[in-house]
Amino acid sequence: MNGRLNLVDRFGRNHDYLRISVTDRCNLRCHYCVPEGQHQCMDFPKLLTDEEIVQIVNVGAKLGIKKIRITGGEPLLRKNLPELISQIKSIPTIEDIALTTNGVFLKKYGKELKEAGLDRVNISLDSLDEKKFSYITRDGHLNDVLEGIQTSVELGFNPIKINVVLMKDFNVDEIEDFLLWTIREPINIRFIEYMPIGQTNNVWSNQYQSLEIVKEIAERIGQYNPVTTHKNSGPADQYAFENAKGTFGLIHPISCNFCDNCNRLRLTADGHLKPCLFWQDEVSLRQFIDNEQQLIHAFKKAMFIKPERHQMGDENFDFGNPTTRVMSAIGG
Repeated sequence: MNGRLNLVDRFGRNHDYLRISVTDRCNLRCHYCVPEGQHQCMDFPKLLTDEEIVQIVNVGAKLGIKKIRITGGEPLLRKNLPELISQIKSIPTIEDIALTTNGVFLKKYGKELKEAGLDRVNISLDSLDEKKFSYITRDGHLNDVLEGIQTSVELGFNPIKINVVLMKDFNVDEIEDFLLWTIREPINIRFIEYMPIGQTNNVWSNQYQSLEIVKEIAERIGQYNPVTTHKNSGPADQYAFENAKGTFGLIHPISCNFCDNCNRLRLTADGHLKPCLFWQDEVSLRQFIDNEQQLIHAFKKAMFIKPERHQMGDENFDFGNPTTRVMSAIGG
């Protein structure tokens, strides 16, 4: 089977990247990820087992999947995650496996994850202020995350990406602090546009902040330049200050979408394949776990139904549609 050409959608985009949500549970309750009263966690029997996930990845690998990202909820709440990562990494054609986490448990599990074969980490962190961090996460502790980031640096994960969702009335005043951090440490701060998933139009529009303000503040700090895109840098436009140890990036899912080059699929914790993060259509895989040909057909069906682009930013975008999964149930 020629894997390189089998996951191509109707618009000619080749897909080699699968994001896997291993749980929808989280130890934090960030406002934009788990909107108040909108999400009830799945019962454990509904979650894919390790064996089912590995089977799906095996089939995906035969179709050209080379990169895996483990997400949640908070993926480190899943028991024996290092063992699952080790099993996935043992699949010969899987070249890279990354983890998106809130960072709270990295100090505890970082070494074990590294030994299991984990290549990279993305850590969500929207504030460097203890009180604001506690507010946005509903009582999380900032120092737990900072210690997790330091552990990741010491273990040699590369690159280490810090995801910062920019919100107008919340953390715009911290942009300079995040940028200065990239000068001191070998990390990649990625500023991300606030996305209207599970939110009302009013909530989103009141908090949306253009990322152009990041460049304006960066110019006041000093000279910065575009940097060569790392193969795993994703959709971010990357920059670095002169003589900085790290970099910063801008991700514009709304104002400058990257749909033309989208190469990713998402597997939900209960076994549905989502061809687009911002689209309701899904393909169930769980019922075909024991039938490789049916799984292949399901992957290809996802390719067929994938839209050319998402509709965020359009006047008719359905903000907060109750049939749309909240972010914690998708995996981002």
